[in-house]
Amino acid sequence: MGERYDIVIIGTGPAGMEAAITAKIRNKQVLLVGGGGSKGGSDKVQKAHQILNYLGLPAISGEDMHARFMAHLEQMGIAITKGKIASVYPMGNYFSLQLDSDIIESRAVILACGVNFGTPFPGEVEFLGRGVSYCATCDAALYRGKSAIVAAWSPAEEQEAAFLAEKAAKVIYLPQYAGEVSFTAGNIEVIRDKPLSVEGVMKAERLVCEKAGYAADGIFFLREAVAPDRLVPGLEMDGKHVKVDRNMATNIPGCFACGDITGTPYQYIKAAGEGNVAALAAVNYLAAAR
Repeated sequence: MGERYDIVIIGTGPAGMEAAITAKIRNKQVLLVGGGGSKGGSDKVQKAHQILNYLGLPAISGEDMHARFMAHLEQMGIAITKGKIASVYPMGNYFSLQLDSDIIESRAVILACGVNFGTPFPGEVEFLGRGVSYCATCDAALYRGKSAIVAAWSPAEEQEAAFLAEKAAKVIYLPQYAGEVSFTAGNIEVIRDKPLSVEGVMKAERLVCEKAGYAADGIFFLREAVAPDRLVPGLEMDGKHVKVDRNMATNIPGCFACGDITGTPYQYIKAAGEGNVAALAAVNYLAAAR
């Protein structure tokens, strides 16, 4: 079993970074997790042309704002752990989280992972855990000598597919992004096709795509983010957003959410403010739980 933290924060945009800074100021053991851009942090912030309404930083470019965010984290001694949280399970007085191939624990969780998750395909949610997975490195051992399909939305997922191919007999890789894709492993077949639905009886058996259908023992959807209610079982939603109260608390005790994931407006200053509130609420929750 991995290390236990006071607060695990999922997401490295303004909401997640602010939550981490506030929690660290309150002397909490924090883990800040996110895929991050090439320089760490949020690609969305880095690529912004100009931000006009962030208090104290008038007409700042996204690149400059990102640099200031990262400098603040460094000053506070907060590192970004690059990785993917595949699942968050409430266990009563703590949470069990699957971080890549490891299991970690946390007394509280803050969701700050934005709204970049895709709409699930028909059959995807129904077969989740029964042949459908969101983490190839986590479940690769289950497909030793078997076949698997990987639908990926980022070149970063090629590493996961390569790791899976070390265990599986065959991997079909379906890139949902432009650019050349090549693998050194001979048991990976790259096919340009778009997923439509998952079919099966007791478990997922076939991925139906625009051009053809592909049978396999396992189907992996590797998106940049997993929808919150699939990430945290039992999480209450308000449409595509997480339902929270004024303290950024969800319906699950110890689980908080902030930023774009809680709804509009999708503004950096709103996200940072909610990150501050979520962290303070998590700190108060931990104090009351003792």
